Amino acid sequence: MKPVYLFPALALLAMIWLAPLDRLVPAFAAHMVRHMVLVALAAPLIVLALPNIADRAAVPPLAAALAEFVVVWGWHLPAAHALGRLQNLGFAAEQASFLAVGLMVWASCLRRDQPLAGAGGLLLTSMHMTLLGALLVLAPRDIYADICGTASDLSGQQIGGMLMLAIGTPIYLIAGLWLTGQALQERRQA
Repeated sequence: MKPVYLFPALALLAMIWLAPLDRLVPAFAAHMVRHMVLVALAAPLIVLALPNIADRAAVPPLAAALAEFVVVWGWHLPAAHALGRLQNLGFAAEQASFLAVGLMVWASCLRRDQPLAGAGGLLLTSMHMTLLGALLVLAPRDIYADICGTASDLSGQQIGGMLMLAIGTPIYLIAGLWLTGQALQERRQA
């Protein structure tokens, strides 16, 4: 165990689940802060803190990226989003699934034995995060207001999309490029 990574991860988890985010920022932006902290910040820190446990969660990196794509995009479908936003059990399932696929992606992609495959998984994840964030920002109306029974909040949705772009895109992109550099350096040394 490496506490230098574990303590910040636990602090981030406590912040997103205990802080009254919904009172501080628009509801959709709070959702996106939780989502991005789970998959892009806390998950890699947990994987780095607990490498022995992380090894057990590893699958082929592209399979992990695909699983995260399905979970992330699935929870952003209007009916699933409403379930996660309006029902306690739905919220718990959403948060658990985000953390689970986040752990799977990082455990799979940070393995030392296949850095290029890991880079591919992280770069693919960066691309789908960018696309979803852009769709949320550029949508002409609040996608979720009708199904959630809330007042339209297009600016809150746009802030959420920008948070996805500002947090997820660069973290996955930088990590993927770092792994690519590691793989190239290993090949040069071989």
